[in-house]
Amino acid sequence: MRGADAALGATGLGVLLLLCEAVPRLGLVDEDYFPPTVRIAGALGRELSDRAFWSALGDTLTGWALGLAIAVGAGVVAGVVIAVVPYLREATASTIEFLRPIPSVALIPLAVLLYGTELRSVLLLVVYASFWQVLIQVLYGVRDVDPVAEETARSYGLGTWARIRHVLWPTALPYVMTGVRLAAAVALILAVTAELVIGAPGLGARIAVAQTSQAVPEMYALIVVTGVLGLLINVGARTVERRALAWHQSVRAEVAV
Repeated sequence: MRGADAALGATGLGVLLLLCEAVPRLGLVDEDYFPPTVRIAGALGRELSDRAFWSALGDTLTGWALGLAIAVGAGVVAGVVIAVVPYLREATASTIEFLRPIPSVALIPLAVLLYGTELRSVLLLVVYASFWQVLIQVLYGVRDVDPVAEETARSYGLGTWARIRHVLWPTALPYVMTGVRLAAAVALILAVTAELVIGAPGLGARIAVAQTSQAVPEMYALIVVTGVLGLLINVGARTVERRALAWHQSVRAEVAV
């Protein structure tokens, strides 16, 4: 099944590349604004041979990785604390529902005022957007804990940390991994967006420079790079998720299929 899925995916990608080549060649779109696939591929080759490109890629990955790590750590800790401390969930529910819908891009002016175009501006936006993905999933996971198992653990005299380790965490872990996977994608989006808008070093800033200098093939080539990067991050997150949850019935069922 996986081989067939990979073949279908490759076929779909090939059709897309052919369409991107044919549409401007047929005059349906001006080549100055949407160059054919061949020109984009040539620009991509030039980018890959440029040291500045690799430096920008490193800056983007640095902002993505640091922001994601901070968001995951803070989201897991905050979610567990809110879940185990009596009445804390009710006390924080309205605050969470107020802060969570605020778009991270709305914080760009604040980030610029605080940190300018430094890495910390990117981290502020990445952490804020990714944190909620993890926190909400942790809260959902804790809510899914079997009350019978919880009461059984209490009756056997397990303390708070023992109950977290043996009852709460195994139940919440699938939700946590889902939150991490979602947060990884969101973190990349916000990292590139911050670089594009703020001008912080990275692929986003390089895309903005290519756009303003009318280097259209190079701009599309960089956009392709961000797409490939997102695909690799998603595949990597799913691989980690499957390995971390190898014991879980959902993963065992997926492998069996």
